[in-house]
Amino acid sequence: MKNNALENRSLKQLARIAPIVRGLLANSTGNEDIPYEPVILRSLTSKEAVDFAVSAEKAKAQRYPSPLTKGKRPPLFSGDVDIDSEAEALRKQLSDAISDYSQQYNCKPEIVCLRELGILYVEREDDNLFPQGGGPDLPLKNKVALVTGAAGAIGYGVCRGLLENGCHLAATDLAGKKLDDFAADLKETGGERVIGVPIDVTDKGAVARGFESVIQTWGGIDIVVVNAGIPLVSYLKDIELDAFRKLEKVNVEGALLTLAEAARHFILQATGGDVIVISSKNVPSPGAGFGAYSATKAACHQLGRIASIELAQYGVRVNMVAPDAVFSEGKYKSGLWKEIGPSRMKARGLTEKELQEYYRNRNLLKAKVTGRHVSNAVLFFATRQTPTTGATIPVDGGLPDATPR
Repeated sequence: MKNNALENRSLKQLARIAPIVRGLLANSTGNEDIPYEPVILRSLTSKEAVDFAVSAEKAKAQRYPSPLTKGKRPPLFSGDVDIDSEAEALRKQLSDAISDYSQQYNCKPEIVCLRELGILYVEREDDNLFPQGGGPDLPLKNKVALVTGAAGAIGYGVCRGLLENGCHLAATDLAGKKLDDFAADLKETGGERVIGVPIDVTDKGAVARGFESVIQTWGGIDIVVVNAGIPLVSYLKDIELDAFRKLEKVNVEGALLTLAEAARHFILQATGGDVIVISSKNVPSPGAGFGAYSATKAACHQLGRIASIELAQYGVRVNMVAPDAVFSEGKYKSGLWKEIGPSRMKARGLTEKELQEYYRNRNLLKAKVTGRHVSNAVLFFATRQTPTTGATIPVDGGLPDATPR
């Protein structure tokens, strides 16, 4: 039990230190829109790694812990760093150590040894990470993305888009077979760049542990997609308060907890970041019988707008994407439309196929809105095509009554 407690403490400390180190190891680009080129920062916490990290003198007598090998440049041993320091003091100590190393070797370290904790090391580019090719040229290479409520139609489209543009991806959802199968499916595209992370967004501790798990895997996070949400079909006069509170917990509190954890992380990492909130057409244009969903998504949307104001000073951009009905993407059906589809079909006397045609024909472009379309809007923000924050892209084929007014 004592060893487990020590290991948990070490992992938590690494989750606090790794983003600082990752931020300090990022290279400046001179591009105002994309100011830093990040690294993937792996960690080793085995007994062998902890023993190696004690000091340069002790390490000389040991073999490098796998998968590390001795290179031309030695590791950085930050033995004098007080790992229990407050964040700013810790950043100053680590910054000084990395700066001294850079002056001596004319480059930044690729291996950082932290006494009592283990080793952080920069993952070298590997062709196996990009089995379909194109790795070095992809716009989001070495960026780490976390997507909440991923295991559905919109989530699948967004996750595929991020992977195809070079991201390392943490697909998160409630624990269980659904998430496990979803992550396994994405691994066919992204291989080792994909992990499935259980997160209940209504649980503050679960959100924190989910972020820590991603940080322990890749050193930090650069993109957060706030996608988790649930629906309810009921007229206001009939809504059960407990049912409304359930939506409020997921759609509002879940968004708040995710935004808050993302903010804390981005400030610690100090290289900026991007948050994309999946909003809804129902925010500017709600419908009868959809009051609980519309109201809670409007609150989620407003939290995103406020976050854009609060986080701009840290180089973090927060934007929204507002899709209309997305029924499926690939083999993944929308959980929202699984819930509300039957009542919509009954109300309009339509089959499932006819209902999808109804939504296609009601927009100006007569377009079927897909998860890929939502993904493209997410990627517009994630790749920073324009200097934009606090904005919303509608993905609805053109709905005049959803135009902000």
